[in-house]
Amino acid sequence: MRIRRHRRWMAPVVAAAAVGLALTGCTGDIAGEDAADTDCADYEEYGTFDDAEVTVAGTILDLEADRLSESWADFETCTGISVDYQGSSEFEAQIAVLAEGGNAPDVGIVPQPGLLNRLAAGGWLIPASQPVVDNIDEWWDPIWKEYATVDGEVYAAPLMASIKGYIWYSPAEFEENGYEIPATLDELTALSEQIASDSGRQPWCVGLESGDATGWPGTDWIEDYVLRLHGPEVYDQWVTHGIPFNDPQIAEAFDGVGAYLKNEEMVNAGIGNVSTLVTEAFQTGGLPILDGECSLHHQASFYETFWNPDGGDANTVASDGTVFAFLLPPEEAGGGLQVTGGGEFPVAFRDAEEVEAFRHYLSSDLWANNRVSLGGVISANKGLDPEVASSELLVQSIEILQNPETTFRFDGSDLMPGAVGADSFWKGIVAWVGGEDTAQVLDTIEASWPAS
Repeated sequence: MRIRRHRRWMAPVVAAAAVGLALTGCTGDIAGEDAADTDCADYEEYGTFDDAEVTVAGTILDLEADRLSESWADFETCTGISVDYQGSSEFEAQIAVLAEGGNAPDVGIVPQPGLLNRLAAGGWLIPASQPVVDNIDEWWDPIWKEYATVDGEVYAAPLMASIKGYIWYSPAEFEENGYEIPATLDELTALSEQIASDSGRQPWCVGLESGDATGWPGTDWIEDYVLRLHGPEVYDQWVTHGIPFNDPQIAEAFDGVGAYLKNEEMVNAGIGNVSTLVTEAFQTGGLPILDGECSLHHQASFYETFWNPDGGDANTVASDGTVFAFLLPPEEAGGGLQVTGGGEFPVAFRDAEEVEAFRHYLSSDLWANNRVSLGGVISANKGLDPEVASSELLVQSIEILQNPETTFRFDGSDLMPGAVGADSFWKGIVAWVGGEDTAQVLDTIEASWPAS
């Protein structure tokens, strides 16, 4: 296995670095070494190329970046297209500036439909080719295509996915105390009160700190409650400003979440009082469960990787393991399965056959199975075999995404304009858990919504 560092597009990036806008961070460009050892039958439809190269950038770092590069190593070997990936935590902040300056990579892995919309509005994106669109239609629920469509033009297929709204817990604690997985929001409240009574401490542990993005885990709570209390139609109206942010239905969702996040009897177990919600990093917010100091933690499927912060596999994610998770229940027993989640979209900045061949591969069931089998992630691609996932929870998550009865909605803050979804909503959560009342916070966020 060889690490290659082609930098055809680095010269303009270095120029951008002079004004503090360079993409930096880990790289993970791993190519297949020997075509003779690779079965290329599955890659014939993507063609063959001589000395073709595709540059890719995104927010995916470290081990996940290496796995991403490994997922297309055989594609490189079989097609002759060299793929160079650079990850950066500053990607989202820099990509529009790089695009405007003509310095964007060939492909950007965009984690937010709102950012995709902004890049499309800037005129910097290349529409998806017909083979990519055909794969979207074949392998994804139609809602995913809507997230990558601007003014009737489709710009990308989805890539990976996550499910939000999981409640993490200790299976051993639940078994020892006879706790049942709640079937309704009211039962979740009853369970929380029972745990508080039995343990003499708060049941929930929470971490909202995330640097400049502090508050975003709280927005996930709100989005889950809006979807469960009022359904997908209201959710869609809310994220597109079809109803104001301070609509009474949204206020009801805030107050439902506030019964936990603003309640000293509910948080912050193993950490401190309510004030510690905004100082505890989201990465460590759930870890008191491991020490028996907390019982419940709300976070997405990707939190699976945080249970072994020092690496290794000491803590297992399974129904009979160290930790496991159940979905935030519906309002009514037997209510439909409604989940929020996230994902990425590989958009193109260069119109070239090798770029579209690469995006065609990323949109396929072949790529989804190749990447998910490497561990740690899932995809909503319906051609993905759930059994290749690396844990019981991820198998369950894939089955939820592939279930035609599931109502899926993308993370609401990622769909809102950046001035709201990546600014006033986050700040509003911080102010709200800090003591501001719901009406005041919602009025402030509503006032920040762009006029056009």
